[in-house]
Amino acid sequence: MSHSYPARHGKDLPIARRIAAPLLWLVRQQDAEPSDAEWTRLGQALLEGDPLADDVVRYFQHVGHRAGWGEMQRATAGHWHELPHNSAVRALFARCAQTPDWVDEPALRRGAAVIARSGKTGMRVLRDFGLMAGYQASAINQTLVKTGALEKGAQRRVAETTKWWMDCTAEGGVLPGHTGFNTTLKVRVIHALVRANLSQRDDWDTAYLGLPVNQLDMQVTWLAFSVMFLIGQRVLGVPVSKAEAADVMQLWRYIGWLMGVDEKHLCASEYAGRIALYRNLLSQAQADETTVQLAQALADEPLQRYYGEFQWLRSHWDKQVHLSIIRLFVGAKGMRALGLSRWVLPWYPLLFAPVNFLLHSTVRVLPGGKAWLTQRGRRRQEHMLSILFGTAAPDIIQLAEH
Repeated sequence: MSHSYPARHGKDLPIARRIAAPLLWLVRQQDAEPSDAEWTRLGQALLEGDPLADDVVRYFQHVGHRAGWGEMQRATAGHWHELPHNSAVRALFARCAQTPDWVDEPALRRGAAVIARSGKTGMRVLRDFGLMAGYQASAINQTLVKTGALEKGAQRRVAETTKWWMDCTAEGGVLPGHTGFNTTLKVRVIHALVRANLSQRDDWDTAYLGLPVNQLDMQVTWLAFSVMFLIGQRVLGVPVSKAEAADVMQLWRYIGWLMGVDEKHLCASEYAGRIALYRNLLSQAQADETTVQLAQALADEPLQRYYGEFQWLRSHWDKQVHLSIIRLFVGAKGMRALGLSRWVLPWYPLLFAPVNFLLHSTVRVLPGGKAWLTQRGRRRQEHMLSILFGTAAPDIIQLAEH
């Protein structure tokens, strides 16, 4: 039977259902299961790119990469309106400067504060739940492997992603003209460059994989930063209210829109996001050799950080902390799929989640408590960013070289 979507879509459905099953504790199954039409649309999203950013790549091919990236630099410096009228870079920035009607700026700021309050716990959730667990989706891994992720190293990749995340989650940072806004549009164009490059390679199988950096894979990445982040926070003891979750979803809906995720794949509420995550996971092809390669590199990533004092002790401690958190989120079968030891116990979250919950629940109700937690959490995130980059200036610009 022929289908109108790539062969990877739903290829490992029994395994995918097992992995996605815990989400059915959080949504009604009758809401979560896709109809035949919805399932087909999900598969077709594997063939959808980002037209506005893809236009920028074609423009780069016309004017030359150096000149085109020079226009990107001018645009991010606030001078996009001075670019030629036929510039696709100008068109991208002009469109993104028109903030959608559904954006609520006070909610964006409140959402950023919620993320700041998560502190290092939030960063651990994204790394160990969003990124590491995501390596089980082997088809997405192909883009990473074929663009040299293993050679570049997990440590640098984590550092650059964290820099982008910090830019976006600074108060007001993602609004037009601010650092998070500019960084996001840079990353969006880099994704389009990757899509164009890989699509032309002989070793890219579009009939099986779909497009590189396609809409369905972009959606699941967006869901990792929003829905999985919220779920993981609560599991690790950081309370997030319904109103706070709505603010985080508002912030990430806007970031997703800037990143080029089609509005039809974005969700306005956490509940809708959980349903989208469940359906997306059903589509994903499961673990293969790239899963193990990337997972092992990420497991060893703490050993390449720049702690300064007590380097060996702190790096090995953090490695074990991360492994214990991963074990909680993916279980024994997930650890096996990732090529990690099944005998690791979730000791860290079991010991420290109650401490997290007690601290946050107590301090939040005190006068000025939320503000203190927000400032403390952001300082911890900034300190972690410095550990990831060491003496190098925190930046993602090296991504543009690929």
